[in-house]
Amino acid sequence: MNDALTSIQKRPWAMRPEEAAQRWLEAFEAALASRDATRIGALFEEDCHWRDILAFTWDFSSARGRANVAAGLAARQAETKAGGFHLPEGRKPPREIKRVGRECVEAIFAFKTDIGRCDGIVRLFPDASGEPRAWHVSTVLEELIGHEETVGDRRPTGAAFSRNFGGDNWLDARRKAVAYEDREPTVLVIGGAQAGLSIAARLNQLGVDTLVVESTKRIGDSWRNRYHSLALHNSIHLNHLPYLDFPPTFPKYIPKDMLGNWFEFYADALQINCWTDTEFVAGEWDENTKTWTARLKRGDGSERVVRPRHLVFANGVSSYPFVPDIPGLSDFKGEIIHSEGFQSGADWGGKRAFIIGTGSSANDIALDLHSFGVDTTIIQRGSTTVVSIDPSARLNEAVWDEGPPLEDCDLIVASTTPDLMIEGYKLATQRMLELDKPMIDGLKGIGFKFDIGEDETGHQMKYFRRGGGYNLDAGSSELMIKGEIGLMHYEHIERFVAEGALMKDGSIVPADLIVLATGYLPQKELVRRALGDAIADRIGPVWGLDETGELSNMFRRTPQEGLWFMAGALPHCRINSKYLALQIKAMEIGILGPLEDR
Repeated sequence: MNDALTSIQKRPWAMRPEEAAQRWLEAFEAALASRDATRIGALFEEDCHWRDILAFTWDFSSARGRANVAAGLAARQAETKAGGFHLPEGRKPPREIKRVGRECVEAIFAFKTDIGRCDGIVRLFPDASGEPRAWHVSTVLEELIGHEETVGDRRPTGAAFSRNFGGDNWLDARRKAVAYEDREPTVLVIGGAQAGLSIAARLNQLGVDTLVVESTKRIGDSWRNRYHSLALHNSIHLNHLPYLDFPPTFPKYIPKDMLGNWFEFYADALQINCWTDTEFVAGEWDENTKTWTARLKRGDGSERVVRPRHLVFANGVSSYPFVPDIPGLSDFKGEIIHSEGFQSGADWGGKRAFIIGTGSSANDIALDLHSFGVDTTIIQRGSTTVVSIDPSARLNEAVWDEGPPLEDCDLIVASTTPDLMIEGYKLATQRMLELDKPMIDGLKGIGFKFDIGEDETGHQMKYFRRGGGYNLDAGSSELMIKGEIGLMHYEHIERFVAEGALMKDGSIVPADLIVLATGYLPQKELVRRALGDAIADRIGPVWGLDETGELSNMFRRTPQEGLWFMAGALPHCRINSKYLALQIKAMEIGILGPLEDR
């Protein structure tokens, strides 16, 4: 950063944050209306950022640099017709705050386009003359005019069943809605955890008929069936689902069974049409009718075919358990369990266990086994990022820690460009290294292979890029450092044998149990098995980052018409379900075409 820019940043504002924001918005609206890229660019810093979610581009897109940002806005304005920029009441007022290491004025604004109501964020610095210039701006579609969510003052009247003497009551109406005996669902959602419930709830409020199918016997079982000691690794205040917050009595870190029960309650309260104990077997796209033929296998063995216009895969970042080719593993005479099937260490007290893997699940399972008196050893293959849950991992909750309203915090998070996200995670990772130094030094001291990501962005970018490779530490690291949980390096093992691990020095380390915490095949493999090679190859990767820095095929139109993906942790699902639902609604009312028409 050059000295001139540094001095400008340090010079105090000559105007209040509200005045600076309002002044910039007025100038921006006038410049945008002119569609003059030079005039628009004059309101931005040279190294500036624009993030758009559906408002101008009908996509998740970003641009960097004054010329690129100005040209993009000018080119899109003729069709978008954005105007009415203002500071809305009831939102966080403009304020001075540090973002990505820079002091700025941050303001939430609202505006309209030809088809929707939108929000945005602008972050401002004074130029040499004291005039506000934008360093970062976002434009985000929030609702479609004439097709708003039926919430609050627009809630349903209930006239169809309220005091309907002699006719159907609410329960009758719900039973008929769930049965789908007289109609086809417009959208079929595969998976009934946080991703599926979030998108179904959003679509319901937009009047899009949606059916969720869940392979387990109850909504929430995908969490209940996981290992006994599991609880969320991040705080409750950023994990709410759309429209319905967790009760204030819930604990800070929600246990898996409590979360599963909440999901079941949520599906009922939000009137989500769900078929449990139902497996999505296969689907075929009919180009002539623009519908899917989806085969569903019910719990009683019967099959049902439904013909939705949209399929949403909402069954996680990953798909099937991955079992690597491990020499000699088939010779092992003890029990082998993939982490997906691990429940509890209660039956293994006094015995010996290996856990292959060093991610969060591996370490949580190690803690569980250790607590039951199991002689537990973690086998490390690749280098791993380790972060304490508190305080370090909580640094990534900082925006939500700023307080309500939740929608403002979500807008701030959604508005971040890929470049700014990377810069922010680099700063957070350096702070994490300071906070976790004793733990990291201890792990390195016992030979643990530790890293902070390929570009020093830590565990968060690992999650977005590959869905793993890190441990949010709940206490296993301290036990490894003390020697109470063992650490073994995979490269020191020659092969597995009947008794355990044959080491390269000729010794045998015995074991009774091997837990494979080796991750999962990517989501694309699930698509390949369910929809065929042609569609899987057409869409390409699912999750991971594409060439623009966005998540591949997530929350947005894919190269296969009518096929969508929804995944991630609870905050990702709450935030992005809105934007996915808006795209589906826009396609249903004819204002948005498939990806190839863009």
